[in-house]
Amino acid sequence: MRYDVIGLVAGWSLILLTVPLLISGGIGYIMNDEMSIILWSFLPPIIFCIIVGLIFIRLGTRRDTADRLRDREAFAAVALSWPLIVAVGALPYWFGPTFHGPITWDGDGGTLYEIMGGLIRGWFESMSGFTTSGATTIDPYVSPRCEGVEDCIASQPYGILFWRSSTQWLGGMGIIMLGMLLLSRALGGGMSIARAELTGPSLSRLRPRLQETAKALWGIYIGFTVLEFILLMWWADIGWFNAINYSLTTMPSGGFGTTDAGIMAFNSPLVEGIITFFMVATGINFTLFHFLLLKEYAKVINDQELRVYIIVLAGAWAVFALNLVHGAGWDWGDAIRHGAFQAAAIGTSTGYASADFASWPVLSLFVLLFLMVVGASAGSTSGGLKILRLRLAFVLARREIHRMVQPRAVISVRMNGEVVDDSRMWVVIGMLSTWAALAMVSLVVLAIFEPTHSLETILSVIFAALGNTGPALGAFGPTSTWAGLNWYSLLYTSVLMWAGRLELLTVLVLFHPRTWRKETKS
Repeated sequence: MRYDVIGLVAGWSLILLTVPLLISGGIGYIMNDEMSIILWSFLPPIIFCIIVGLIFIRLGTRRDTADRLRDREAFAAVALSWPLIVAVGALPYWFGPTFHGPITWDGDGGTLYEIMGGLIRGWFESMSGFTTSGATTIDPYVSPRCEGVEDCIASQPYGILFWRSSTQWLGGMGIIMLGMLLLSRALGGGMSIARAELTGPSLSRLRPRLQETAKALWGIYIGFTVLEFILLMWWADIGWFNAINYSLTTMPSGGFGTTDAGIMAFNSPLVEGIITFFMVATGINFTLFHFLLLKEYAKVINDQELRVYIIVLAGAWAVFALNLVHGAGWDWGDAIRHGAFQAAAIGTSTGYASADFASWPVLSLFVLLFLMVVGASAGSTSGGLKILRLRLAFVLARREIHRMVQPRAVISVRMNGEVVDDSRMWVVIGMLSTWAALAMVSLVVLAIFEPTHSLETILSVIFAALGNTGPALGAFGPTSTWAGLNWYSLLYTSVLMWAGRLELLTVLVLFHPRTWRKETKS
């Protein structure tokens, strides 16, 4: 293992993180947050990022750096850099007034138990942000800022709220992938890092060079974010602060809001319609948007994954609408409106809620769990297993059935007209089997940690964490926070979020003995 390369990637990631920290502090100043809160929330992590980042870069830079990054180092660098970034991201919550920390903001101080609990909740909030999960523990039960207020999240400093949204926006496309724009000339093997961080079983080069590929992806991402901001601010008229926050959390399929009620606070079909459009867009492979810009419409129309994605969302919408009308007595207008929004929100793992879907009929709850597991398209910002993987697994199963009937038949697995070789199929099967095994193990672990909760609650928490969806069902539905989970459960589910965001296999590389084998002279 070439540790200098890992340090170099981590160092540049930390340096890059100072930019959103500075912007968040600036937003807090503009919105008249207390200066002491701004300084204590953002100055310590900025100083830490600069000092530690420069040390890592200094130690990791070598003359032959561009030749030293292999797949092994790329995957290890991404997997290890994320917890480091998350730890820094937790500091604004811990040093600020969001959770109990070493700084006293409520005048009473906190016990050691409360301070440690604040650190764990800050870690969870940061992990939920960077992995775009959207689950939160900001609750009157644990936040000193919320004493005597009606809306706990809305009472947080504006700088902290903007920081929450920024973590999701950076995590959606990948903060380390953004760093590749800076590192591509100095660090070879950048495509390996991109494969390790971007979602989906494969990554197609849109341009001949990695730097151009990263620019194309980030250009599409930024363009959608700006467009949504304009529509929400000028057309829906929700104010610039709400507009920018919901734009930053929609495009990464994040789900953080600026109030306890989230999208429900607006109670606006127009707001829901705009956000629904962009949520659906986030679940589409970003490569297809690039093809649209190049006017290669045939590639978009003939994309098999896109067809299945649209069918899944439309089918879920129809089931929700029918079930709410005939099973819950809703009128057709509300059923169609909220059914469409929740199909997009859960199907793309964004996690917004326009209604309390945890109280919907059983059939709708089953479909919601299904959407949490399946997710959207590969190459999108959404979580879940991805439609491409499940479709390939289905085609493989069909091929094996044909082989039983006709043993001598040669049947290839194809996707969009191209043959998928068996080596790639084994990666897909490995991912699916690992996901299923981890979900089963997690079911037992959380059942031990949380013996008082129902099977529905525990199962949905696992799916929401692994699929980076956010809101679960049962006791942790859209009208509740995850503050009711104990420390062990918060730490464990944060690991599930990390593993789910990095597609499991990137994390599992850390546990393979060959990853850490010492270099030989040869």
